[in-house]
Amino acid sequence: MIHKRFLLESSRQELLALARDASAAHGLARRANAIILLDRGMNCEEVGKVLLIDDDTVRTWHQMYQEGGLAGLAQLGYVGSECRLNEQQQAELKAWITETLPRTSRQVGAWIRAKFGIAYLAKSAVIALLHRLGMEHRRPQTVGRKLDPEKQAAFIAAYNDLMNHLGDDEAVLFGDAVHPTHEARAVGCWGPKDVKIAIEQTTGRQNLNIHGAIDLETGRTAMLESLRVDAQSTIRLLIAIQALYPEKRLIHLFLDNAPYHRSWQVREWLAQPGCRIKLHFIPTYCPHLNPIERLWGLMHRNITHNRTHKTIKDFAKAVLDFVRIEVPQKWRICCDDVSDNFRVIDPADFRIIS
Repeated sequence: MIHKRFLLESSRQELLALARDASAAHGLARRANAIILLDRGMNCEEVGKVLLIDDDTVRTWHQMYQEGGLAGLAQLGYVGSECRLNEQQQAELKAWITETLPRTSRQVGAWIRAKFGIAYLAKSAVIALLHRLGMEHRRPQTVGRKLDPEKQAAFIAAYNDLMNHLGDDEAVLFGDAVHPTHEARAVGCWGPKDVKIAIEQTTGRQNLNIHGAIDLETGRTAMLESLRVDAQSTIRLLIAIQALYPEKRLIHLFLDNAPYHRSWQVREWLAQPGCRIKLHFIPTYCPHLNPIERLWGLMHRNITHNRTHKTIKDFAKAVLDFVRIEVPQKWRICCDDVSDNFRVIDPADFRIIS
C-alpha cells in the first residue's frame, strides 16, 4: 500500500512545478502528476482512472520515482526496446518455463528477480517478454489415459465410408444422455472496470436427465426428459427416433458405450421384426467423436453461462426448448458448432502434466 503524503515538501513543489509546466515533455508531466495524486491519498486504481492508464503503470512510475527521483521518472528504467535479459538469461528463462509451466506472469517475474536480480515492475513488461520468447498462456486440454489412436482412426474411416454410401432412405443420428444441474455457470465477460458483476445463486442443486439424439444433416432432434437414464429410457429414445423418421428404411444411431446402451433389454428391442434402427458404438473414452457432446456445450453457453433460472421448472423449460426447438430452427447457425469434423487424439502428441 502507498501511504499518502510520502513526499518531502521540496519534492512535492518540484513535482507540482513540473506537472504545471506547459513546456515540459508530456509523458514526464503525466508521470509527475501521477506521483502528486498518489501523495494526496489516491490509490493506484483511482490515479489510473484519472489519467486513463492501467494501475500497474502507476505502480511502476511510483517505484521508479522511489528508486531514482525525477531522473528515474525521466528514464523509466528502460533502454529503448532492448530486452533487459541477455541471450543466456533468456535461454535459462525459457528452459525454466518449459520445465515448470508457471501459471502466472507474477511467478515468472519473481523468478527473474530471484535468479538474475532484474525487477520487471509492470506485468505488461513480463507478458511482452514471454511473447518475445514464444510463450503463450493457455489452458491444458483434458486427454484420456486410454485413448487408442488406431481405434479412433478406424472409427473415422468407417463413419466416412458410411456417409459416402448413405442411401436416400437412410438417416444418421448421434445420441447421448446429459444431466444439466440447475445452477448458473460463471464465465468471463467484458464490462466497465468500475462495475462489480455477479450472478445470483440458485436455491438448489437439482438436475435434469435428458436422453437425446441429433441429426447433423437437418438439425432435427429427439430429446426425452426421464426420471433416470437407463435401458428403458434408451428404448423410449429409439421408439421416438423411429417415429421421427417414418419414411426411412434404415436409421443409423451412434452411441457411447454406456452399459444401458448395450443392455440385453435394448438388444432384445432391436431384434424385433420391423425395427429400422442400427446401433453403432463410438470407441471408448472418445467423447470428441460424438458431436452431440458439442451440442451439450452449446446448450450450456446459451442456457447456463451467466444466466440464472429461478426455479427448476424454468430451467427445464429453457433447456428443453433450446434443444427441441431453437437448435432445429437455427440449425444453419448452430451446425458449425455441432459438426462431425472428427480428429484423432494421440496422448503421445501432448506433454501430460502430472
